[in-house]
Amino acid sequence: MNKRLLTVLSLGALILWSSFRTPDPKPKVLELTFVDHLKAGLIEQDVFVEKRKGSNMVYRVLPAEREQYLNSPIYTIKDAEHHDPFDAKKAGPYKKGKSLGMTLADWLKAKGTASYTCEEGWGTFTAEFENLVPNSVYTMWHFFMPAPPTVPFTGTLDVPLGDREGDQSIFKTDSKGNASIKVKFEHCLQMSGDQLMSGMAIALHTDGKTYGPDPGAFGKDTHVQLFAMLPKEEDIK
Repeated sequence: MNKRLLTVLSLGALILWSSFRTPDPKPKVLELTFVDHLKAGLIEQDVFVEKRKGSNMVYRVLPAEREQYLNSPIYTIKDAEHHDPFDAKKAGPYKKGKSLGMTLADWLKAKGTASYTCEEGWGTFTAEFENLVPNSVYTMWHFFMPAPPTVPFTGTLDVPLGDREGDQSIFKTDSKGNASIKVKFEHCLQMSGDQLMSGMAIALHTDGKTYGPDPGAFGKDTHVQLFAMLPKEEDIK
C-alpha cells in the first residue's frame, strides 16, 4: 500500500470517527441565591445594634430579634471579632464603632444571584447584586468550614475568588447599591463534602480598603453581608 493511499484511508477513518463520536457534554451550570445570616436562621455577624441608647455598647442581632431591631441604626465595632453565627453568648456586648448610616432593615434588603460553571479545569463565576451599600468597596470570598460546625466554632477558612492575591475578588457598587462581578479562574471551586462545607460570601469594606488574600478585620472594617452555600458535586444537576 503506497503512502498516498494510506494517508487518504487514515483521513477517512478520522472523519468517520469524528462524525460518530459522542460530543463533549456541556458544562453543568450551578445557580446560586445569596442570603443574609438572619434569613438563614443564623446570628447576624458583622453589623451591630445599640440595644440601650447612649450605652456605646452594641450587639449582634439574633434571629428571634430580627423584627425588634429592623428600624435600629447599625454600627461597626471598635475591635475585630471572630465570626460565630451559632453561639448567642458571642452576640456581645462590644464597644461601638462608627455608624453605617443605615438601619438593619436597609442592610437586609441586599440580594444577589450567581451562576457558576467548571469546564476543562477553569471556573467561571458571574454574580449580580442589588441594594448593597451604595458607592462602596466589596470583595468576594470562597469559604470553608467543618461539617458539622465544631463546638466551640473554630471559624472559617476564607480564600479570595480568583487569583490568590485577591485582585479578581474586588468589585464596587454604584450610587444605587447595584454591582456585578465576573471572574474566570484556573482550578474550579471546591464544592461541599461530607466533612467540609463550602460557600461563597461577599464582604463590605467600610474603610474602603482591601487586604489581598486576607478579608480584613471582621466587624470593624470588614462586614459579610450575603452568602451562598455550595452543594456537593453529585447534587449539581
